[in-house]
Amino acid sequence: MTEQEYRAAEGVSRSQLWRLHEGSPEKFMYEEQHPEELTPALIFGQMAHKLVLEPETFGDEFAVAPDCDRRTKEGKAAWDLFMEMNGEKMIVKSADYDKAVGMRNALMQNDMVMKLLSGKHEIPLFWTDELTGEKCKVRLDCFTPLSSGAVVIDYKTTSDASTESFIRSAINYGYDFQAAMYTEAVRRVMDRDAVFIFIAQEKDPPYAVNVLAADQLLVQRGYDTFRELLGIYHDCKTSGNWYGYLGPQNQINVLGLPAYLAKELQ
Repeated sequence: MTEQEYRAAEGVSRSQLWRLHEGSPEKFMYEEQHPEELTPALIFGQMAHKLVLEPETFGDEFAVAPDCDRRTKEGKAAWDLFMEMNGEKMIVKSADYDKAVGMRNALMQNDMVMKLLSGKHEIPLFWTDELTGEKCKVRLDCFTPLSSGAVVIDYKTTSDASTESFIRSAINYGYDFQAAMYTEAVRRVMDRDAVFIFIAQEKDPPYAVNVLAADQLLVQRGYDTFRELLGIYHDCKTSGNWYGYLGPQNQINVLGLPAYLAKELQ
């Protein structure tokens, strides 16, 4: 199943639910109805994933732009021919492609990382949540079954792969929520308890790599977030009320001092 086919398949995904956390149901629905174009950062991340996890089908989805001066007749002709042959694919700059290849080569030099990535890649899982009846979906970067469980690997590109920085990223970008939703999918679909491991790699030379296993507390925090966001999604979908900042009851909010400032007056 391609990325496009997965996105079109029925079910609410991790990225969709996380948008409920970042904004409001009102903004979520607007973005669903008015999807934005992919940013260069997202395209680079998808390209890096493809080169690492599915290099054999890279050319089916991506095309590397030729180095040509489109201000000249020859350059314009070369570009037009390139677009005629690749217009339906994601176009990436040659410099970005070279960087992604460098990242992949750095990964391949790490025996432990390559062993972790030796499982099955890009595995879609679909299930119906027992509490809400909502259809959910995830796409695992890498899945390795074990005799008494499983390991789920997620590959992240980042500007700083140090443990301290990645912990902050995990909280800010919902990686704990991702770990919980993905391991929930494995439990529901495959009846296995899974360990969730992140492979984080920096996007600048020497393309440093870190490997981080999500501990029980991190996953539990993420599971609480998963239940909360899926509940909000279900309630909005059922009621048809995709409310904004005033909440489902359209109530005025209280503007108060932050706790650290309020202490100064107590």
